[in-house]
Amino acid sequence: MVLVEKAQILDDKALNRALSRIAHEIIEKNKGIDNTVLIGIKTRGIYLAKRLSQKIEDIESEKVEVGELDITLYRDDLDKDNQVVTENNLNSMMIENKNVVLIDDVLYTGRTVRAAFDAIVDIGRPQQIQLAVLIDRGHRELPIRADYVGKNVPTSKSEVVSVFLSEIDGQDQVIILHEK
Repeated sequence: MVLVEKAQILDDKALNRALSRIAHEIIEKNKGIDNTVLIGIKTRGIYLAKRLSQKIEDIESEKVEVGELDITLYRDDLDKDNQVVTENNLNSMMIENKNVVLIDDVLYTGRTVRAAFDAIVDIGRPQQIQLAVLIDRGHRELPIRADYVGKNVPTSKSEVVSVFLSEIDGQDQVIILHEK
């Protein structure tokens, strides 16, 4: 199977605008950032969480804590024998009775988010968990809905949404790939 680019969904400026909007929405919904932490799901969610934290700090003149979450051991659709797991920098004090904003790049079936919920609850008991995603492409297998969405992108199941971030890929953009 060869995948080729079908369309660019977000360029660097549109991606930045989407994150700015999400940052404002997080502040508004939580009536500020007191008692709020951002947790990025490995890999791209971590970089998005750090960017959102910076945007929130620019707006509120106050830092919001950022954590990193590797959900590999909680996935129900991966072969755990061949997976490399990185250490999470989360502890119960970071999330206990806090408003946790879980951040990921693409929401698709909901399985990654379900695994992240399980991982967070194993660490501590947050006051609430909210979900922020850059792209929501539909096709849910589980009843999960994002609180904050950068862009809704209806896709077919045969298409792939790829998020490129400068921290990893040297550029910021989101594209749809399809089979050729």
